[in-house]
Amino acid sequence: MRALASGDAWCRDWSDHGLPFFFLPPGPPVTAAGADPKSSRTARPAIPRPGRTIALVGLMGVGKSTVGRRLAHRVDLPFVDGDEAIETAARMTVSEIFARLGEAEFRAGEARVMRRLLEAPPVVLATGGGAVLNADTRALMKTRATTVWLRADLKIVAARVQRRDTRPLLRGKDPLQALTAMAEVRYPLYETADVIVDVGAGAHGQAVEAILAALTDYWTREMDT
Repeated sequence: MRALASGDAWCRDWSDHGLPFFFLPPGPPVTAAGADPKSSRTARPAIPRPGRTIALVGLMGVGKSTVGRRLAHRVDLPFVDGDEAIETAARMTVSEIFARLGEAEFRAGEARVMRRLLEAPPVVLATGGGAVLNADTRALMKTRATTVWLRADLKIVAARVQRRDTRPLLRGKDPLQALTAMAEVRYPLYETADVIVDVGAGAHGQAVEAILAALTDYWTREMDT
């Protein structure tokens, strides 16, 4: 997690904790990282750049960040990881925010960061799994973004997330049971997405192609109406 540059502004102290209030400093969004300039010569051309943000939603572990970076390259948009934007703004990791301030404070800050990102120029945005719990965030995504739900079998997701002990909502819990409980609350919200794409245990490249096909179909139908 990078340190904020000297001169970055902060709105005010965060509540009564004396900690920075969530605020994403002015400047361009984070661009997709990890692309090899040499490989771009043989990569498939990007599809026409969308006119609005593509917001990826779904449970933790479905691959929103990894797939999002690849998707951003294909559609020629910057990529932003919502959790990384929160960490940059708070100057703490997500785990530290949960441990020091609790989930309610994290959600409040997440909503403010999501608002700034959604009101900014178009990007491919990998949202946190619980970002849709906030009604204002859902309304903004409906008006400012094309939303894509990455849906995956819970057993596959559970196998992925148990490899890392960095997710506060899973600590000390059975991953499958915890994810099932989350799905009961969040799936009805994810189902309001503009596009739903099933992603399994296949390659990330396959997921990107499936998303592009679904988006192209959705945008074509939008233009016809």
